[in-house]
Amino acid sequence: MMQQTVRVDLGERSYDVVVGPGLLAEAGARIAPLLSRPRVAVLTDENVAGLHLEALRKGLSEGGVEMASLALPAGEATKSWPHFERAVEWLLEQKVERRDIVVALGGGVIGDLAGFAAAVLRRGVRFVQIPTSLLAQVDSSVGGKTGINSVHGKNLIGAFHQPSLVLADTEVLGTLTARDFLAGYGEVVKYGLLGDAGFFEWLEAQGPALAAGDMAARVRAVTRSVQMKAEIVARDETEQGDRALLNLGHTFCHALEAATGYSDRLLHGEGVAIGCALAFELSARLGLCSQEDPSRVRAHLRAMGMKTDLADIPGDLPDAEGLLDLMAQDKKVVDGRLRFILARGIGQAFTTSDVPQEAVLGVLRDALAAR
Repeated sequence: MMQQTVRVDLGERSYDVVVGPGLLAEAGARIAPLLSRPRVAVLTDENVAGLHLEALRKGLSEGGVEMASLALPAGEATKSWPHFERAVEWLLEQKVERRDIVVALGGGVIGDLAGFAAAVLRRGVRFVQIPTSLLAQVDSSVGGKTGINSVHGKNLIGAFHQPSLVLADTEVLGTLTARDFLAGYGEVVKYGLLGDAGFFEWLEAQGPALAAGDMAARVRAVTRSVQMKAEIVARDETEQGDRALLNLGHTFCHALEAATGYSDRLLHGEGVAIGCALAFELSARLGLCSQEDPSRVRAHLRAMGMKTDLADIPGDLPDAEGLLDLMAQDKKVVDGRLRFILARGIGQAFTTSDVPQEAVLGVLRDALAAR
């Protein structure tokens, strides 16, 4: 049996993340035990609906569960007040009660929005994540961070609301474009870089097979990523300390996303990959890790055909000072000081607010000069 189960241990709010092929077909059997009546309300996006909604309907009905569904437009712009309002009002129209379950079928945008809708609906209803992108399966569907974007920045409005179950069907990843798959892979690599050098080594060897569709490799990569996230979330659910490690590469990434207008010029996972390379570069310059480490990170990202450097981002970017200003808008700023996740080596990340601004500017200036 290729399916794996990872327990996210949060006391009364604990839940399982099931990883493997064929889970859409089993959705009814797996969700039915959580239900007080046999119906769910599904939030999805138009792209995912076209690919997977009927398979979910069939899987649910085989377990005796009916569904109503709302498909929102695909894309980051959906994580906004107007679409959030539409989703919440639709759920109320569907007479979703406090003991019912909302299902999020989609990538990170739908998972974040549906989770936040469930968090505020009737002061909190349960929800189930069925993540359909690699990025969502290894990152955003696990850990209970939900929310929408504001004109002031990403994810500034939201709540911690843990799902009751996560079904990560690895077969669904076969419908992703190569670019979307590799963007999700940026978050997979991050886990090796932040806390498991052995996993990073395994990815160096198995990455190409994983990208080419090897199901066993995909199950292992998603399972290991989820295990690492689950361990960190169990230690620090609301990001007071250790959970910040999951933001390796994200301080740079969020600035680059803002600089590119949260557009298709740079996908989140691509920004994470570039951000990880920059974080290792900064770590090496501060004498924390060897110069070989950033080279090895870049070499693996390149071997996978991923965006690796600022030079890989099309179009204009702000100068180093402009990027640093965008970093200062990040949610991770504490008392006006930027918090970086740096590394003493591959698999050895740590958090610090003690980074000289000049060092950051130096890394950014050199990266921009190479464009």
